[in-house]
Amino acid sequence: MKQKLRVLVAVGALTLGAAGAGTAEAATKGQNCPTAEIFATNNTAIITDPADPRLGTRLTRFDREVRGIIRANGARPGASKLLDGVFWSGDLKQTTYERSREFDVNRVGRDGLHHIAGVIAKQYHQESVLTFRCLPRTSPETDAVEIQALGVSVTQLHDALVASPEARDELGGGSVSLDGRLTLVAPLADLPLAQKFTKSLGVDWAKAQVRYGDEEFVS
Repeated sequence: MKQKLRVLVAVGALTLGAAGAGTAEAATKGQNCPTAEIFATNNTAIITDPADPRLGTRLTRFDREVRGIIRANGARPGASKLLDGVFWSGDLKQTTYERSREFDVNRVGRDGLHHIAGVIAKQYHQESVLTFRCLPRTSPETDAVEIQALGVSVTQLHDALVASPEARDELGGGSVSLDGRLTLVAPLADLPLAQKFTKSLGVDWAKAQVRYGDEEFVS
């Protein structure tokens, strides 16, 4: 993607001191986490108008092509879902929008995932493609979290991002699925900020799902 997803698309070692954070972590137990996820788009334009018709695409062909890339490189594609992203552009000093897809990827290791993301970035002329590998919280490779929470609209995400200079500068933005599920991928060091931002969207933190893993932006 053109920009680093820090929400939705988005905290050293971490201690979850707050009871709410611990509750959210507990909510991940029993959740089905794919081996890895890839967040990608074929868009290369900067879109600043939320009513831009290009944001209405379902990326159907892109979905089929990326699944083919995943399969051709020895991994197994799982489900994919459409995402509406809202990001803060420091250069433009305003929000930008992007329609993308999140792809579940199974039977893949770290190097294989990196290679697949690199193929996607090159083929679709992307500055970077975000990957997230699900790992135990205690894994030495764990450096990020993925937060998911229902009940968030693109408008809410936009307004909260504009209202919080800290969140827009540090987290950068996020994504929402068509059924209103927020997805935020953030470094472990930024978890307290990501939690605060998620709550500002009206999310009950006790119902949020938190996955631990390794994130990488692949060019």
